[in-house]
Amino acid sequence: MDGQDVPAASASPTAPLWTAGELAQATGGRLQGVAEADVTGASIDSRTLQPGDAFFAIAGERDGHEFAAAAAGRGAALCVVAEPKVADLPPGLKLLVVDDVLKALEQAGRAARARSRARIVAVTGSVGKTTTKEALRLALGADGPTHASAASYNNHWGVPLSLARLPAGAAYGVFELGMNHPNEITPLTAMVRPHVAVITTIEPVHIAQFPNVEAIADAKAEIFSGVEPGGAAVINRDNPHFERLAAAARAAGIETIIGFGEAPEAEARLTCVALQPQGSTALADIMGETVSFKIGLPGRHIVQNALAVLASAKLAGADLALAALALASLGPPPGRGVRTALAVKGGTALMIDESYNANPASMRAALAVLAGTPVEGRGRRLAALGDMLELGATGEELHRGLAPEAGRADLVFCAGPLMRALYEALPEGRRGAWTPDAAALLPLLAERLRGGDVLMVKGSNGSRMGPLVRALAERFHIQVDASAEG
Repeated sequence: MDGQDVPAASASPTAPLWTAGELAQATGGRLQGVAEADVTGASIDSRTLQPGDAFFAIAGERDGHEFAAAAAGRGAALCVVAEPKVADLPPGLKLLVVDDVLKALEQAGRAARARSRARIVAVTGSVGKTTTKEALRLALGADGPTHASAASYNNHWGVPLSLARLPAGAAYGVFELGMNHPNEITPLTAMVRPHVAVITTIEPVHIAQFPNVEAIADAKAEIFSGVEPGGAAVINRDNPHFERLAAAARAAGIETIIGFGEAPEAEARLTCVALQPQGSTALADIMGETVSFKIGLPGRHIVQNALAVLASAKLAGADLALAALALASLGPPPGRGVRTALAVKGGTALMIDESYNANPASMRAALAVLAGTPVEGRGRRLAALGDMLELGATGEELHRGLAPEAGRADLVFCAGPLMRALYEALPEGRRGAWTPDAAALLPLLAERLRGGDVLMVKGSNGSRMGPLVRALAERFHIQVDASAEG
């Protein structure tokens, strides 16, 4: 699969992830052209493959077998290919021949999980999965060797790939599980078999594929079906679907259910918080233990999920004090709050890139962060917002409903047919512009941006706000004077 350009996660060269023979045994395949070799990683993308990786030629937009030769040229230890495709491949490749490549990847993932003694945490939820996963990587990594999913590898190939990369010596493992439809998480959690299952929150995300939000909660609750005996569920106590999720956890045989949030009943409870533009400082009671912590990303929603991280760390047996200290170094994953300085007329503007994806809950959270971000001089707070997709018949209503939060910005620029509903609901003085697509916003923003401004850009992937962010960064790139560097 010649997929998204994300670096492969390889194990240390001194500790091979697999031998060729072990991988053949795990997948039930046969080696061809390779007697034995150390496999130091696993990849499905020939462009980002690292020397020593096993290349799994799964089918994506194009058949991964088309890239087997390229993978070999980049130093793949071997290529995992399907038996019917072998005759079409160039001669001389080092191969692991299997019946079905995706099934082989799943088998490798299950084998890696079976041999592991790591404590495993799995994360799902409508919003905040990836940032919470990254916070868990930091928190658990402060206590011992920790492996976590790369990027947002949370689907039917991302989860087994992440499992296949799990080093045998890891003390902790963190895996993100995602879904767009019912019955997608069940097979993923069966592979991961977590000791701790986290649900960040339930919101009307992908609602077009569900009859109601309760059905979304039920689909997320599938994560509990794979929890190991004696394991725990960590659930947002402030979410209206807490009791529904807790009942699902109990039905799955889970006795330890930890609620997190500000509710008095929460076992991981926020007792005090100071929200700041670049991060937050908080005090919490984590299952009877008082913890003070700083977190390196802004927003109340980030603090909320940090409670789940700390509870999970304690449940996994990690040092809670070390976990809390580690959260200060949390940074934003790509498209989820990355800040870039722009050289615009009149000085420097700040762009906050929230373009990875969007739904009503994450949009409100991002708008709250924008409202709390200081401007310089006579600068303004600007929002550039693209359509939130997969909202079904409620799409226009949910876009229009953002008006109170969006109206806190000085100017709002909207792109896409659904965002027109929000644009028309805004006070006239807050309307920057509406355009049919994100690309058309570029010249308008380029003209309006000035020194001291803060611009937040957000929208669903399909609304193409990411390319707008890249275009703005390229146009207003700040040149560094090399002679001034020490």
